[in-house]
Amino acid sequence: MDNLPLRAGGEMDSILDRYQDMVYGLALARTGSRTDADDVFQEVFLAYYQSGKVFRDEEHRKAWLLRTTVNQSRRVTASSWRRKTVPLSEREDAPVQFREPEENRVWEALQALAEDYRLPIYLFYFQELSTQEIAKILAIRPGAVRMRLTRGREQLREKLKGEFFDE
Repeated sequence: MDNLPLRAGGEMDSILDRYQDMVYGLALARTGSRTDADDVFQEVFLAYYQSGKVFRDEEHRKAWLLRTTVNQSRRVTASSWRRKTVPLSEREDAPVQFREPEENRVWEALQALAEDYRLPIYLFYFQELSTQEIAKILAIRPGAVRMRLTRGREQLREKLKGEFFDE
């Protein structure tokens, strides 16, 4: 891609088409809420549009969008307003539904993981990022990413024991 700042119109539509699933999926994995994921999605693409940032290539653009999504998700989930006004126990978000029941069960198990394990697993398996790329996005060492992947897989295996794995 050219080293040109973002222009309105067709280019923004193209960027949205290419990256909307990635941004929304990460926001949903990070926040666990469709409503919050919608907010993060809008904020990320608004920031992208307003930044006028010049990207070296598509990998640079993708990394920027992922990092911005993580940061914006953190802002949403850490908001004192959110903690005071919408306790998690009272949230009534519609659950995410996939076509296959097995996919729903795996998604529920993934959402039950602590964020430290959920995000690396999501980025590795759903976004097909390397441990190096995940380390950059999450601002941690690659070794920490590998450890979180290992521990997250173990926890997922335990949660899905009997359904997908032998005892």
